[in-house]
Amino acid sequence: MITSIAPTATPRKTALAKFSGHRLLTSPGGLAGAVWLAALVAASLTAPWWLPYKTEDQDFTAVLSGPSAAHWLGADELGRDLLSRIFASAAGTLGTSLITVIVGVGLGTILAMTAAASDRAEGIISRVTEIMMSLPGTVIILAVIGAVGTNIPLIMAILGILISAGIYRVMLGQAKSLQSQLYVDAAKVDGVGPLGISVRHVLPGLMNTVVVQSALIFAVGMLIQAGLAFIGFGPPIPQPSWGGMIQSASQHVYDAPWLMVPSGAVLALTVLSANAIGNALGKSPNAAASHLPSAAIRRKRAADAAAAAAAAPAVEHAPAAGQLSVRGLSVGVDGGTPLVTDVTFDVAPGTVLGLVGESGCGKTMTAVSLLGLLPSGVSVTGGQILWNGKNLASATEKDLEGIRGRDIALISQEPMRALDPMFTVGYQLTAAIRRLRKAGKAEARAEALSLLEKVGIVDAQRILKSYPHQISGGMAQRVAIALALSGKPRLLVADEPTTALDVTVQAEILSLLRSLVKDTGMSVVMVTHDLGVVADICDNVAVMYAGQVVEGGRTASILDNPRHPYTLALLAADPHANTAHDMPERLATIKGQVPQPKDWPAGCRFAARCQFAGSACAVPVPLLPSGSEDGEVRCVKADELAVEGLGWLATEVPTHRVLEIVEKDMA
Repeated sequence: MITSIAPTATPRKTALAKFSGHRLLTSPGGLAGAVWLAALVAASLTAPWWLPYKTEDQDFTAVLSGPSAAHWLGADELGRDLLSRIFASAAGTLGTSLITVIVGVGLGTILAMTAAASDRAEGIISRVTEIMMSLPGTVIILAVIGAVGTNIPLIMAILGILISAGIYRVMLGQAKSLQSQLYVDAAKVDGVGPLGISVRHVLPGLMNTVVVQSALIFAVGMLIQAGLAFIGFGPPIPQPSWGGMIQSASQHVYDAPWLMVPSGAVLALTVLSANAIGNALGKSPNAAASHLPSAAIRRKRAADAAAAAAAAPAVEHAPAAGQLSVRGLSVGVDGGTPLVTDVTFDVAPGTVLGLVGESGCGKTMTAVSLLGLLPSGVSVTGGQILWNGKNLASATEKDLEGIRGRDIALISQEPMRALDPMFTVGYQLTAAIRRLRKAGKAEARAEALSLLEKVGIVDAQRILKSYPHQISGGMAQRVAIALALSGKPRLLVADEPTTALDVTVQAEILSLLRSLVKDTGMSVVMVTHDLGVVADICDNVAVMYAGQVVEGGRTASILDNPRHPYTLALLAADPHANTAHDMPERLATIKGQVPQPKDWPAGCRFAARCQFAGSACAVPVPLLPSGSEDGEVRCVKADELAVEGLGWLATEVPTHRVLEIVEKDMA
């Protein structure tokens, strides 16, 4: 049975899926570089149709002349038109440089994927590439020229082979990291062979690196090709080349300095364009993982939040010290889609507030906004976060630095995100204590030991000397809690701290948090999917759906007498909400899924999934008093449901599913 509040799984997005030309279009430098290269290639391929002169035509009246109506970029020492020679040779220069890219990056990537899939292959390939990197590349290229002549395509291919050893070294570490991922293990279990794993799972993860390296090698290939032509090993005369034209111009740098400008500028612009394209395509997109915004974005965000806070209505009564008051909080994409709207709740000292709802309802976004840790591109667009006389929604980054860890701390869903694998637990704890409490080294170590014992770790001395990978998940979560307590915070934001733990450890962590609240008097904001956790530890609960609080109040009142259909549905879908004697034959489900922010309706956001929805639900619904212990509810039919005692009905199993179940039981 799948309950409606279970977190939904998201498909793994490979780097190949993220690799998109959108990044090129949004980068001014990359877009300009792409336009320049495209124009250069198009002009070169169509040169016979539009160039005013052939590359060998000579005009002895314009020898070493500058730009003129007849020769737009001037003429060289033999009176040949520079514009014609530059564009006629562009395609050849770019094409032969592309050979270096294909051979070098292609061979290096194949070798890296092969070595990552086999330790034996890695040993052989690494030794061979070490020998290749020790060879003098310039000497080898000159030796090849001496043996076969100036065969530019062959020379650039050999250059690619030499460069592939360095590319292999760059790719190998990343390829081995991808080979160790869990989805690769799953593919092996499914019977996918080494070649399939390399092509389907490893190669897409290398695409960003491949693009960046290709751009760099493309630029290097052009420069080396121009350098060879400069010293006389370019295309045979009279065939034009950029390096050859630069070499000819260098002989007249004093009597005709302009001659150096056209060919030198075109070569420099082309190299810069290749690098700009690589930089644009190689930028990591904003993905699932949260990347904190830059300082400039944070300053702009603070200014916008201050303006929004100033426009917000004043609070009639300032909250007491140590009490968190959130009023009309709204969070959204910068200049775009709202993600959380009009969230209001209070957290009194020594109490626990639970934020509950399905995935995608805005719980985590609300929680991290309390500490100013919203990801890049997302900001507070309205409302107030009041804490000890300050509005954190409009606080500067400097103000927030003085609050994070000291007044408000965070426990993340995955404890390993809070722990650095490079340092011992003791080092990380003592460093945090020394920074937050201004304590000495000995005092900080003693306090670290005390914190580990406080969070229920028996062998604290051993754990202090351990690295994060040497301890279990439950132990790591306890260490993360100790790390959060290192600054003696008054408010703890716990983002699903028990989701990744087994049932026994979950109970231990909840018991630990409950005792910490009782002993220290701190308050907690608990983000969770589990109504059992809410019933166990939370004093108050706020049920969120599609970025809104749809019902809030005392936990006992909400669980015993829910007023909103969504809360009714969550409880009906939870097996722990029913005792053994009144357990229904079939638990309820909620049809459909939480709508995306861009698809939020103008009226009740739950109406499309609600069994009680009507025409009155098509208009916006405010959060109104529910009449139950200072509770609030966002539903026009809340009173009607309470009076009639209606509950969320379990949907019937489709007939064909019943037949399937019966047939399996009979078999």
